[in-house]
Amino acid sequence: MNHSQIDSPAAQCEVPVVHATSCQRCGACVEQGERYCRSCGAEQAIAAEVRPGAVPLPRYFRCENCGAEVAVDPDQRSYRCAFCDSTYVVQFSPEQTGRQPPEFVIGFAVTPEEALEKFRTWLGRRALFSPGDLHTAQVEDKLKGVYVPFWSFSMLARSRWSAIIGEHWQRTETYTTVVGGKTVVKTRTVTETEWWPLSGRHHSYYSGYLVSGSRGLPQRWAERIMPFHLAGLKRYEPLYLAGWLAEEYSIDRDAALRASQQEFLARERAACAAFMPGDTHRNLQVETTFEHVNSDLVLLPVYLLSYRYRNRVYRFLVNGQTGKVAGEKPLSVWRILAAVAAVLALIATVALIFARG
Repeated sequence: MNHSQIDSPAAQCEVPVVHATSCQRCGACVEQGERYCRSCGAEQAIAAEVRPGAVPLPRYFRCENCGAEVAVDPDQRSYRCAFCDSTYVVQFSPEQTGRQPPEFVIGFAVTPEEALEKFRTWLGRRALFSPGDLHTAQVEDKLKGVYVPFWSFSMLARSRWSAIIGEHWQRTETYTTVVGGKTVVKTRTVTETEWWPLSGRHHSYYSGYLVSGSRGLPQRWAERIMPFHLAGLKRYEPLYLAGWLAEEYSIDRDAALRASQQEFLARERAACAAFMPGDTHRNLQVETTFEHVNSDLVLLPVYLLSYRYRNRVYRFLVNGQTGKVAGEKPLSVWRILAAVAAVLALIATVALIFARG
């Protein structure tokens, strides 16, 4: 029994695609060839064709706390980690790493001003429960746009499966019981299940699954701001990194490949289970091999804000392509308890009023 399906990348619909640098006056996105900034009207220098050596070499810093490795502007002499808010960073030379260069990139479509406004809006939600000494102005200047490395894999999964298939059928039987001291005969419907072994094959082509190549941005956090529309991928050019931070990958291809294949194994098992005939099944066994494995190292736009509050790091993220946000913020236990007490007092007051009425 054969079955196939394709798990294609997100939507071939119209998506934000940017080939741009940033405005030197306001930081907004300026597409290549535009003479004036759409946000502030400042005149822009028309970028020349990028050639090897035309872009100044960046400086590289490694965070000794979370392991993130970031390329910054060559004139930047110090660096605070955007992933964990640590200042325990050291400079290193990329020639010592032997890492492969990125192959594709998606430019920032969300401006720094828009990302900051999203943070203010997000922080303002449930502000009643936030600590009184947490002020937006203290942390919002830490919001940074970073090109984060991701591994994108595509591969063909071939599976052999076997299971015990069950098909329900019903029969009517009679039985005796005592009702009101008398023995009576009744009928009831009984469901029986017939079982038989079955085996077959299944194959699927998977692509577009992204694995974070950053130890500073764990996969569980990266998935909270997905999806990225991969139809907007462009061939990597140094021009995209002008004015932005860019992280070196700290999770290598082999480790990312194992994570990707674990995800595809789970999808294969779920697909085989959904394909089972009959009414139920048990003892499903799936053996999967992968063929035609291809990978791409891509840089994706993410706004990061990490801040410390009472010795704990909190994080806020914005998808720099779609604007999707995710984050965590401190909550005041005393304010929450006070709100609960107020609600209970209100309920008690209303109940007392109704009881007297």
